[in-house]
Amino acid sequence: MVDKQYKDKIKTLEELQSIIGPRPRADSVIMCHGAFDIVHPGHIRHLMYAKDKADVLIASVTGDDHITKANFRPFVPDTLRAVSLAALEMVDYVLIDHNPTPLENLRVLQPDYFAKGYEYFDNGIHPKTQEEMEVLASYGGEVLWTPGDVVYSSSRLIETEPPKIAADKLHILLDSEDVTIDDLRQALAELSDVNVHVVGDTIVDSYVYCNLIGGGTKTPTLSVKHDQQVDFVGGAAIVAKHTQAAGGKVRFSSVMGDDDLHRFVEKDLKDAGVELDVITDSSRPTTQKMAFIAGGYRLLKVDKLDNRPVSDRILADLSASIQKNNADVVLFSDFRHGIFSRHTIPTLLEAIPEEATKVADSQVASRWGNILEFQGFDLITPNEREARFALGDQDSVIRPLAAELYRRAQCKYLLLKLGERGLLTFRSEENTRRHFNIDSFADHVVDAVGTGDALLAYATLCLASGKGEVIASVLGAMAAAVACETEGNTPVSPEQVLNKLNDVARRITY
Repeated sequence: MVDKQYKDKIKTLEELQSIIGPRPRADSVIMCHGAFDIVHPGHIRHLMYAKDKADVLIASVTGDDHITKANFRPFVPDTLRAVSLAALEMVDYVLIDHNPTPLENLRVLQPDYFAKGYEYFDNGIHPKTQEEMEVLASYGGEVLWTPGDVVYSSSRLIETEPPKIAADKLHILLDSEDVTIDDLRQALAELSDVNVHVVGDTIVDSYVYCNLIGGGTKTPTLSVKHDQQVDFVGGAAIVAKHTQAAGGKVRFSSVMGDDDLHRFVEKDLKDAGVELDVITDSSRPTTQKMAFIAGGYRLLKVDKLDNRPVSDRILADLSASIQKNNADVVLFSDFRHGIFSRHTIPTLLEAIPEEATKVADSQVASRWGNILEFQGFDLITPNEREARFALGDQDSVIRPLAAELYRRAQCKYLLLKLGERGLLTFRSEENTRRHFNIDSFADHVVDAVGTGDALLAYATLCLASGKGEVIASVLGAMAAAVACETEGNTPVSPEQVLNKLNDVARRITY
């Protein structure tokens, strides 16, 4: 996929050591090091100057794990940054440095020169630069300061207008993981025959469309004319519908009130082909969340709910339902409306069959759910806010935050949802790349509420079908993009995901 000529320039430390040989050398070697998150004119000038001073130019790229200067950095993954540098004629070799500093690679490679931007010298030598100079001096190397009359900032460029490189990042990810677009298409066609048991809180999302008439003259009260109300099945129920639409065989267990909304949800799910194990609790209403919309703006939200934990009798019925169904996957969709609590979660966890794939999504919103209450699961899918809530951490940048959540949750895979910035997947240290980022593929956001439910459904089926975490993440991201381009909770079909995939594939075929 990526041009072989460029890939051949990207070397490991051992390969470079063998290529350039030990000092003294016939060909002089100069090394540059940096994040190169966005290669800009300042970088080009720096590299051109360095190449003019030696025979061989090695560009060293800081690995993703060691870039923590801003919450969502690096914007470009290290493999794609390496390819960008390798495509430059003046660069002879590229090295991805997985150490926190270039010191170890300087010791091993012993370049004749180490090029630094003049900004590292202008206001006095930084202690880290001093360490680099000491390593160079230990074997007779030298620091060269490149001209500093043109200085650009990758951070500033990214924050001003993030480049639209979602397709490029996907391209390099697939190439590095040996996954093709055809693999994705095939996986999408093979998501059937997985028995999934979704357990969670049902919500009915009601959109009340109005026309704004005016406001009160004595009080700040809006006056609207009611046009129509449209009800959508939401919460764990839409997760069940997404999963069924994607090809799974779904059974849904939930608790609802003895009311018309209960009957609306049951009919809707049965029409979608979902099997039901619904428990009626006449002491509580079926949860309803109403949004009043005028002129495309949401004026007000009104919730009807009862968040008390379910009774011991209902808990026993839910546990029995999980045990007897013996599903391939048990998916807990926690919105903290009564089913999941500190009292109920241990009992529900014990009911999961030992061989089942375990998936959990705990949505905090304005309530007190915590994804860390679901320990040792195969997959968890919180968003950034939920991750920060679980860890009590508002300060860490996103990768260290995700790494700590992954460690504390003891899960197999973590898909951290980042809204318009896509998702970040964490997996075990056995992999060469412990984490990877996939940007959002949404072209026009209409309604972002509930997009994570589509991602959850497709990612779950991919993992349960043995397709792996890369395919699960990519198809999950595609499903999320489709979901947020439509208003309301509507199940995302494989055909829609395929159309989105084909559209992205056209962008990366070059």
